[in-house]
Amino acid sequence: MTPRVPKAELPAELRDHMIKQLGAVPEPVEVLWNQPQLAEANQEFAAKVGTWDAADPSLKTFAHMAVAAQVGCSWCLDVNYFHALNQNLDLAKASQVPRWRQSEVFTPLERDVLAYAEAMTNTPPTVSDELSQSLLDRLGPAALVELTVFIGFANMAARCNTAHGITSQGYADSCEIPLASRTGHAGADVTSTA
Repeated sequence: MTPRVPKAELPAELRDHMIKQLGAVPEPVEVLWNQPQLAEANQEFAAKVGTWDAADPSLKTFAHMAVAAQVGCSWCLDVNYFHALNQNLDLAKASQVPRWRQSEVFTPLERDVLAYAEAMTNTPPTVSDELSQSLLDRLGPAALVELTVFIGFANMAARCNTAHGITSQGYADSCEIPLASRTGHAGADVTSTA
């Protein structure tokens, strides 16, 4: 699919850096570059989000993938599955995020984080006091606040990408385990990217 908004030409240094880092220029960056100040602010915030360390990286990656599966952002699923590979996360678990409710591979904490990500993504949000308290008791305030803002950022990225018509770029093709398709729950189906 071609993005609904034309890709803008990036500065050569930025383009070369992204190709070196990821093997290709991410289409969301090319689309956002139509408004360079916005694109730079988004990159700066995304870089800062990547440095936060109060919450476990696997929980954040799985949460972002849950948001992407619910919203229908195949690009976010694709790139986060690729990040899971590069972060040495459990790919068997990461591959099952789109169908986490049917999968047996997740711990109770991981399941609650995935439920929290979906509850935050619902419109209107459906986060319950019980789920929030359960996560607060197990993660602590710093990690829960970080996880919540991370999920909010994932929602912004996934919703912008889907609105712009941006789809998977094949980052996850290097993963040995195929990414499962989302089934049996509200939200757009997102098919395998690997």
